[in-house]
Amino acid sequence: MKKLVLLALMSVALSACANTQKAPQEVQKLNEIAPYPDAKTGSTRYVIHLPNLKDEVNAKVEILIGKEMNVDCNTQSLGGVVKEQELKGWGYSYYVVEEAKGSISTMMACPEGTNENKFVSINHKLGLLNYNSRLPLVFYVPNDLTVKYRVWQPEAKILQASAE
Repeated sequence: MKKLVLLALMSVALSACANTQKAPQEVQKLNEIAPYPDAKTGSTRYVIHLPNLKDEVNAKVEILIGKEMNVDCNTQSLGGVVKEQELKGWGYSYYVVEEAKGSISTMMACPEGTNENKFVSINHKLGLLNYNSRLPLVFYVPNDLTVKYRVWQPEAKILQASAE
């Protein structure tokens, strides 16, 4: 009987723990982390604070820098240069869009009425960035552009390649 009561109390305690919400991650302001420069006139500073993940080593972040444009059926991208710079004395990186040019497009003939609004991004060479919830990702971009991002994580299942 004592074991049954103890088991019942443990199950109530476990269910109470399971239903409690985790405290939200407190996000520090950028200037509390390090003295990042202010955005220059004509530019905007974008900051991405990534949430904690269980397995950050295997996660990556894709950065999309661009703007909404009315485009046709062709593949579109913006010309531009994104450079990584170091915050002197701190060793932290931030990224600056030094140039943003007009759109680059394939030249297919499109049927009439196929135009639509899409997010068109700069074809930069940053690749996938390492995921680190302890440091923000900081970008300085011209005012007409915005920064979006996507988190990539591997599937739990690892597949075997075939030897041929």
